[in-house]
Amino acid sequence: MGRGQQNSGHEPTRKPLSRPSWARRNYLLLTGATVIANLGSSGALIATAFAVLASGGSATDVGLVAAARTVPLVLFLLIGGAVADRLPRHHVMVAANALSCGSQGLFALLVLGGEPRLWQMAVLAAFGGTGQAFFAPASEGMVLASVSGEHAGRAFAVFRMGMNGANIGGAALGGALVAAVGPGWVLAVDAASFAVAGALRAFLDVSGTPVRTRRGGILRDLRDGWQEVVSRPWLWAIVLQFSLVNAVISAAQAVYGPLVAEEHLGGPGPWGLALAAFGAGT
Repeated sequence: MGRGQQNSGHEPTRKPLSRPSWARRNYLLLTGATVIANLGSSGALIATAFAVLASGGSATDVGLVAAARTVPLVLFLLIGGAVADRLPRHHVMVAANALSCGSQGLFALLVLGGEPRLWQMAVLAAFGGTGQAFFAPASEGMVLASVSGEHAGRAFAVFRMGMNGANIGGAALGGALVAAVGPGWVLAVDAASFAVAGALRAFLDVSGTPVRTRRGGILRDLRDGWQEVVSRPWLWAIVLQFSLVNAVISAAQAVYGPLVAEEHLGGPGPWGLALAAFGAGT
């Protein structure tokens, strides 16, 4: 009997790698789109700050552009959630991606074309924040709807890992690209990433999604939501806490960090690595 015949009964059978049963088409499309979009967005945050500095802007100007993105994000987030409860979520997501793609594309053209003005950068940043405000509530609801209840926790954990990994990698890669080719091209890459992500989300299969019943007005929903939050001290305390923490971190990351990197660390490359290290630690 040959050696191959003697060992054939003792070698373990290797099962081919396969995706989990809960990772179906919609889930994979949503996760892939999120990873692609976040890779571009993390680099774009660095590119925006250095684009303002490259145009002769001051620390105040960098802060104004950062605030122009943050304020609409905060103001429209609740409205975005109410809209996501009424309209098909995948339509809201694709529309928000289209808005972000357009605003970042115009931002890139301004930066690549010469000297963008402060008000132009602020307006385009505001459009980007508005798109994110409408996108985020629809996105999380769509991810949880793409898997069955018993697998929702695991699926959402994997989704968040992919998203956070893209944030870390995107920050490091974005900083290196800003240093190598300039902020305008990184903003263009971000616009392209939103276009790809929106295209992937447009292919979601929503034929089995149950039709949601039409409710009252948006103002009524916002009032009811506010009452639900204030009636739970643990909830509004956490929201208040993280609002303060995020305000401090955002100020450091969006304004102070790029200035220190520009003056003392060698520019956007080291700052991208610092943000990647911060993300990995977080």
